[in-house]
Amino acid sequence: MINTLTTVTPEILEDIAAEQRLRQTTEVFVLFAMGSQFDHLIKLQLDRLGVYCLVADPTHIKVADVKLLAPTGIIVSGGPASVHTDVLPFDTGIYELGIPVLGICLGFQMWAAHHGATVAPALNREFGVHSLSVAPIGSPLFEGIPASTKVLQSHGDRIEPGDQIEVLAGTDNAPVAAGHLGHLWGVQFHPEVTASEHGGQVFENFCFNICGAKDRFPAEDVAGRKVAEIRERVGAGKVLLALSGGSDSSVVATILAAALKPGQIRAVYIRGIDRPDDEAFVHQYFGHLDLVVHDATDDFLVALAGHTGMHAKRVAMRGVYKQVLENEVTKFGADFIAQGTLYTDLTESGGGHSSGARKAQIKLHHNTGLEFSCAELTPLDDMVKDTARAVGRSLGTREELLVRHPFPGPGLVVRIEGEVTADKLRIARAADGIYLQELRTAKLYDSVWQAGAVVTHSVATYSKGDDAGTGLVLAIWAVWSVNGFTAEWAELPYDFLRGLSRRLTNEIPELASVVYRISDKPPATIEWG
Repeated sequence: MINTLTTVTPEILEDIAAEQRLRQTTEVFVLFAMGSQFDHLIKLQLDRLGVYCLVADPTHIKVADVKLLAPTGIIVSGGPASVHTDVLPFDTGIYELGIPVLGICLGFQMWAAHHGATVAPALNREFGVHSLSVAPIGSPLFEGIPASTKVLQSHGDRIEPGDQIEVLAGTDNAPVAAGHLGHLWGVQFHPEVTASEHGGQVFENFCFNICGAKDRFPAEDVAGRKVAEIRERVGAGKVLLALSGGSDSSVVATILAAALKPGQIRAVYIRGIDRPDDEAFVHQYFGHLDLVVHDATDDFLVALAGHTGMHAKRVAMRGVYKQVLENEVTKFGADFIAQGTLYTDLTESGGGHSSGARKAQIKLHHNTGLEFSCAELTPLDDMVKDTARAVGRSLGTREELLVRHPFPGPGLVVRIEGEVTADKLRIARAADGIYLQELRTAKLYDSVWQAGAVVTHSVATYSKGDDAGTGLVLAIWAVWSVNGFTAEWAELPYDFLRGLSRRLTNEIPELASVVYRISDKPPATIEWG
């Protein structure tokens, strides 16, 4: 499906129309991602509202492109730049199209400066949670929001009061914390983060009160239909569910539980190339199912022996994945195998057109084209990530499962350079567990889109206590992104990185040192391979 827009061609417009049909809408919103570490949270807020939102690269998408897209509304995010010291990659002609715009932080400052307002460095900068005073009461942007509320601020510049902008709200150090001019709306705070008490309502008001959107993804209707379809197709049969603990298979588990009786479902979790975080989530949230944990570590190691290239390792792990599920089908006497396969998985693997025409293969997914011995159930194969999440929410899938960091299907295989050995696999799993635990403890997990640790080829000298020797170099990384198509390396606090490095090298004896990757995508990819 559509990732970050860098061009608008007839083919792109055709893909957008296809996705609109899937979502049952004629509307689309466009988010211009200006580089804020919170960009992905804006997309999540819009996903929760059930509106269709495209993410646009401001460097490439211009006025002519926006005209072709004809969006219902436009959001311009925050970012690290300054309107009075930087040349920003945004076509200001977009402001003149008459389409409602919501500017957030930098996005607000951009349109304010474009229309003559003064944006200058603030004497007292605002970082953290502040009290917002809404006045005058009655603005459509703040409908249903108290006159005083807590919001997260993170800015060094501020917009000065003047005749150009109607002031809607202020804080102690930002007299124009929200404003309005014609079809342009702006907030200096970040409504996308949970620290802003009524931030979700700001997006609700912009999309539906101001932009006049009519369509929400009908999650409850779609969920009910999918439950009914599964119940009718399976009947009294048995279903084996491949359950990874990620958002997609978690939603499928919720659908199956709503459609079938407990004795009809068995969930299989495959241990071996997973991270400890996954198995813990499966036990925590799906312990009520007939759950089997199959340790395939030895099988994976045999299949992966001698393979050093990432593609070859991906192919090898698919064979083990399929065989484990086939064995469990026989044990359970299953009539169906269920997987969390999305429409995007099918299209990226070379299929997905309703006409039957094939697309170019972007990457080989572990959950497509395996040709099992029994029928497959893929209830999400007409859905994309956010619509699948919406169905899960409507059926009660826990939010902690829906918003987990993405994890590649081949698991730790692509987080180990070269051949996968038992020692490297153990080190990779331990490192990943420590990293995620530290991110959560420091309350950084939700602020990054994805994070991981890679066991590299490199060897370095270490000195531990009175001993010296050589050990492996571990590369850790974290990115800010909206959908993974592009990403920026996350500037994690130095104190956090220092503490993490100490814990990793203390608790994993084979590690000599830890390095932090500071490459964006492009040129790097998010995963190592």
